[in-house]
This record gives sequence, structure tokens and C-alpha cells, in this order.
Amino acid sequence: MKLQTVIPTLALALGHSLALAAPPPVDPAMLELADKSRCLTCHDVDETVRGPAWRDVAKRYRGKPEVEETLVTKVYEGGGGVWGNDYMSANKRAGIDNIRILVHWILSLP
Repeated sequence: MKLQTVIPTLALALGHSLALAAPPPVDPAMLELADKSRCLTCHDVDETVRGPAWRDVAKRYRGKPEVEETLVTKVYEGGGGVWGNDYMSANKRAGIDNIRILVHWILSLP
């Protein structure tokens, strides 16, 4: 096979593989709520900032629906020790209903 044929074919195959590996788009409304609630100061969907990446949280708790309300309480009241030595401040100003919405969404991330 000629090199002129191999390179475009390889590039197409790699591009297709990379497209399949990309995470699905994130709900902009949820990111806006997270931003207004100041969650994005310490968290990101895909990257560890000060706190864990939300996809990592979803992965850790996948298949454990009983943990959702526990996480809501922990986000509301603050806590630490699960993801390292950093302590998460209480987030009462975000409101328990907004926290419940965000935790539900975070746990649904693929």
C-alpha cells in the first residue's frame, strides 16, 4: 500500500477512535447551576481541582442509589476524608434543593 493511502486512512481511523472516546456533552443548565452555587471553584466535571472530578464521583458511587441523600447532606453540611485530606466547606447558601438537583445529576454522569 502506498504511503499516500496509508496516512489518510490512519488519520481517519485515529480520528474516529478519538471521537468515540470523548465524553458526552455536559448539560449547560447543570453547569450554570453549579457555577451559581460556587461548586466550580473546587470541582470540575472531568478534572480533579481541589475536590474530585464529578465523573470520578459518579464512577465511585455508580449502582449505589442509597448514597444520593448521604451525599446531599455531606455537600450541604461539608465534610472530608473520603477523597483525601481536603475538607469541603458547608454549602448551605446553595440551598438543599439545588444541591439535591446537582448531586442527582453528578451521579448520572457516564
